[in-house]
Amino acid sequence: MSDTRPDTVGELTAALSGYDPATPLRIAARPGYPTEHHLARVVCTPDDTEGDGTPPTGPSVVWLGVGGQVGHFPESAADALGWSR
Repeated sequence: MSDTRPDTVGELTAALSGYDPATPLRIAARPGYPTEHHLARVVCTPDDTEGDGTPPTGPSVVWLGVGGQVGHFPESAADALGWSR
């Protein structure tokens, strides 16, 4: 595990490559009141918004959408993220 923030799809892919692909994926939010959320969708703009055949007009950005809250995550996860509770 690295303390480096993944800024590109390649860096995120590399960060995830050491884990079993069947491992559940969650988004951690709100360090002061830590909660876990499902990942809702993965989209790319402007690619996924340009449905009329015109070429994209700006740089591509991949977005990870936050889904529904699963619950509060364990202290071990907060510790691993460097969040104190």
